[in-house]
Amino acid sequence: LGSMDDANQLKDEGNKHFQAGEIDKAIECYTNAIKVCKDKTLLAVIYRNRSACFLKKESYANAASDASKAIDVDAADIKALYRRCQALEKLGKLDMAFKDVQRCATLEPKNKTFLETLRRLGAEIQAKLKTTFSTDSRVQNMFDILFDEEMDKDKKEKAANNLIVLSREDAGAERIFQNNGVPLLLNMIDTGKPEMIVAAVRTLSGMCTGHKARAMAIVNMVGVDKICSIMALDNEEIALATSNLFQCINDSLTGADTREYGKEAALVLDAAKDLKTILLALLEMIANKNVSGYGRDQALNLLSKNVPRTNKKNPDYSRTLFTIDHGLKKILKVCGQVPELPDQLPLTENSQMIASVLLNKLYDDLTCDPERDNFREICDQYIKSKIDPNNMDKTLHAVNTISGLLQGPFDVGNALVGHQGVMEMMVALCGSEREVDQMVAVEALIHSSTKMSRASFIITNGVSLLKDIYKKTTNEKIKIRALVGLCKLGSAGGDDYSLRQFAEGSTEKLAKQCRKWLCNPKIDAKTRKWAIEGLAYLTNDADVKDDFVEDELALKAMFDLAKSTDKTIIYAVACTLVNCTNSYEKKEILPELVQLAKFSKQHVPEQHPKDKKDFIEKRVKRLLKAGVISALAVMVKADSSILTDKTKEMLARVFLALSADPKDRGIIVAQGGGKALIPLALEGTDAGKGKACHALAKIAAVSNPTIAFPGERVYEVVRPLVSLLHTDKEGAQNYEALRGLTNLAAYSEKLRWSKIVKEKALPEIENLMFEENEKIRLAATECMCNLVTSKEVQERYLEDGNDKLKLLVLLCGEDDDKIQIAAAGALAMITAAQKKLCTKMTLVTVQWLEILQRLCLHSNPKIQHRGMVIVYNMLDSDNNELAKKLIESELLEILTVIGKAEDNPKRQDPIDAARTCLVKAMDLGLIKPFSTPS
Repeated sequence: LGSMDDANQLKDEGNKHFQAGEIDKAIECYTNAIKVCKDKTLLAVIYRNRSACFLKKESYANAASDASKAIDVDAADIKALYRRCQALEKLGKLDMAFKDVQRCATLEPKNKTFLETLRRLGAEIQAKLKTTFSTDSRVQNMFDILFDEEMDKDKKEKAANNLIVLSREDAGAERIFQNNGVPLLLNMIDTGKPEMIVAAVRTLSGMCTGHKARAMAIVNMVGVDKICSIMALDNEEIALATSNLFQCINDSLTGADTREYGKEAALVLDAAKDLKTILLALLEMIANKNVSGYGRDQALNLLSKNVPRTNKKNPDYSRTLFTIDHGLKKILKVCGQVPELPDQLPLTENSQMIASVLLNKLYDDLTCDPERDNFREICDQYIKSKIDPNNMDKTLHAVNTISGLLQGPFDVGNALVGHQGVMEMMVALCGSEREVDQMVAVEALIHSSTKMSRASFIITNGVSLLKDIYKKTTNEKIKIRALVGLCKLGSAGGDDYSLRQFAEGSTEKLAKQCRKWLCNPKIDAKTRKWAIEGLAYLTNDADVKDDFVEDELALKAMFDLAKSTDKTIIYAVACTLVNCTNSYEKKEILPELVQLAKFSKQHVPEQHPKDKKDFIEKRVKRLLKAGVISALAVMVKADSSILTDKTKEMLARVFLALSADPKDRGIIVAQGGGKALIPLALEGTDAGKGKACHALAKIAAVSNPTIAFPGERVYEVVRPLVSLLHTDKEGAQNYEALRGLTNLAAYSEKLRWSKIVKEKALPEIENLMFEENEKIRLAATECMCNLVTSKEVQERYLEDGNDKLKLLVLLCGEDDDKIQIAAAGALAMITAAQKKLCTKMTLVTVQWLEILQRLCLHSNPKIQHRGMVIVYNMLDSDNNELAKKLIESELLEILTVIGKAEDNPKRQDPIDAARTCLVKAMDLGLIKPFSTPS
């Protein structure tokens, strides 16, 4: 009892000091009292008193904490509540203080002090909310920071980011808008500082997204010309951000914004005028000298994305016709630029390619011959207007424009090459003294020969012209191009006949020459790019691929070019890699046809020894070692206008070939291959998406998903994998996808279950559990075993009218150990989670008991252990009849034998589980406690 007296005594002493105003001494007494006090109620009083001392000392955090300790003992301790309220108010936690005094006022409704504090805090909270949330202050605050010359860089960056984030929520965007935000953003743009411009443009994008009225207001406040002038700046990041702003405006105005407006709003919001203004402004930018290359690329990209129909079923293609009438010549002008000459439009390495792609899309969008004739006519007139025998530079422009058309709507270009005078012009240019003339002519010849071109006069005239140039010229730039032209013309002719007469000799020699050029840093990148174009053709030959892959310097040189800003090279690199990995569509050679061909003395295509499996595998290893993955990861990020669906499919094929061997998948992950595959799996041709999904599945099956697909990306992997589960996909795809999902499901709880469940994967996984193929059946069962901890999955097993549970029980009776482990594991987890399933299990098949006994007698301790756990779950399922039935069966004997066995580290799990089952049976009164035999 002593301690109780001590505590009381110390408390009383403390009270005396408190009354005398000796606060420090009071605190000392109370603190000593707390140390010795054992009684809860007394302890609460002491804490409450010490809290009053701390309030006097203005030590508010301690005061609140002591008061809380008293309130923990008695929630209605009114003194402690009020003291905590005072402390919290001083700490600025008004809402918490308000709750405490609210409780005081309910306990003593007539207490004036409480009511007064309640009213005062209520008013303070309202006022505080007004200032923090009237973004007026927040928005204003951010702009103040941004315009403050003295402010440090980090603070400014943070404010700029906050603005962007704020603009992405509707309420935030509205608040910026209402608070004079647009003029302030324009001031930011007028500072001319790149980072300020980017932040302002991104904020405007957020404000325009998904809100038609606001987007129209902003377009009219800022002005289309102003937006264009920002996009025209010579800064890639700004051009990209501005292009994105235009896209957001376009999406909101064309009705991607589906929200309802009032009747009067609907009348005002006719966006057609604004859209037309934007379209004209973009066309204006294309041929404008004051626009940077980046700005021009983005203008062309925006047209490519928004003018031609994405869906041919949409009857309206007026934008295409409008663009052809008002802008076709401007696009042709970009194609015709010859960067080597003075006084050309500013371009990037990609501008002309993007222009060709746009021409192709526009031409493709036309639906009738008169429209196509008109398109051709405009091109024809444009080129005729540029051909001038007395002005070489103008003529070059005409030839280059034809090259651009040949890379776009090929038949338009092809028709033009066939016109009177064009071939003569080429001959003249090839014979010119000027390097640039020869170069433009040779490139035009290269582009005019593709597999589709049966233009025999080009092939006959072209081959002799190119050979001539190849032999005579000492200029490497032209030599390389001439060689590529010969490679291309050779394959365009359908055979390598023209190459065979080629003086230099075999394809291997030519390829060696290309590799030499590729590795020569003295040659400019634009020319080295052509060496890859040559290899794209020559690597059709197995000897060439093998030599190329052995040449690590050449591979590295190709990968460096693939990572450079010039993206026009991607297609040639992709072709080369498809050839080196043999990942093209295989043509089946039917044996009976071979017999027939031999009989009729026809040429029989035979497989080259270096195209056999072990050679391909070696090539894959060499490519990985040389760094192919980091190059692919960069290529995948290219602009959509250059990275066509066809190129994406080729890259996906290469990825799939590279991920064949599980040992290599670590390298693929380490260099960012997992991430790079996601966009290929989501967009493109069906074949391409299928291959990319399959490669993703292979990687997901053996890697730590959080490393392979960092951050949010891991959620994007689920859909591509689920798409491979359909029974119409190949077995290999089903199998890898199941293994990938099993691995994902094991890594993170809810989100991935719910994601896998939400993507409707369950029925597909269940179907595959019935599959003939044992490997697939196993993979599906293992996947299900990782999913049964999810509530949604358990509910499916509880539903009536399906065979899911029956299937799981029967799979436990299979002969394959691995399937038994997975199925019994799933059954053990699901019967532990849902007791009802223990009873249901006995109703779905008459074999349940026999299967259960087999599990419990199994020689594999893992399977035996899972069997025991199922038995325990059934004993524990609150169904006495069932428990009795189990104990009356042979299971009791099995449990007894195993439970009484000596401890054995190799089989300890099943032994312990059997003992737990026996103890449970005793608790249920079904067996007598063990008595030692008398």
